[in-house]
Amino acid sequence: MADKSALIAMLKPAVEAAGMEFWGLELMVSQRHALLRVFIEHEDGVTVDDCARVSHQISGVLDVEDPISTEYRLEVSSPGWDRPLFTEDQFARFVGGKIKFKTILPVQGRRNFTGTLEAVQDGTITLALDAETRVNISLSQIDKAHVVPDVQAELSKKR
Repeated sequence: MADKSALIAMLKPAVEAAGMEFWGLELMVSQRHALLRVFIEHEDGVTVDDCARVSHQISGVLDVEDPISTEYRLEVSSPGWDRPLFTEDQFARFVGGKIKFKTILPVQGRRNFTGTLEAVQDGTITLALDAETRVNISLSQIDKAHVVPDVQAELSKKR
């Protein structure tokens, strides 16, 4: 079975050929089947038709390359308001916003962090946990991260 970096290298061109930005992917594997979740983005937003078009494009690549050795389900979606963060550039887009993440191993005795993202530089983020407490964590130590949306701010943008 292909690893995530091989899947990204394989699928990113197909997403971009469909006129979308490749945001990231998650691969969850159990004994019987796998779930491949691909996130796409576009400056004008992502529609159901966009997801269907990209899903068709990706399915063609997966059928030819056959990188997943078990039965799998493909999901294509926008990253949403509480979007996962995969790359340093994505973290940088949300400096000043609130994020939540889990580390691979404990850092300062804990694995779960929530706070305001203050800086991203050279593969390290600075997170303000409160008014006095800051923590610097390497992106390589982060297992999963996502934006904590400010729902009120998002709703006021829609008006």
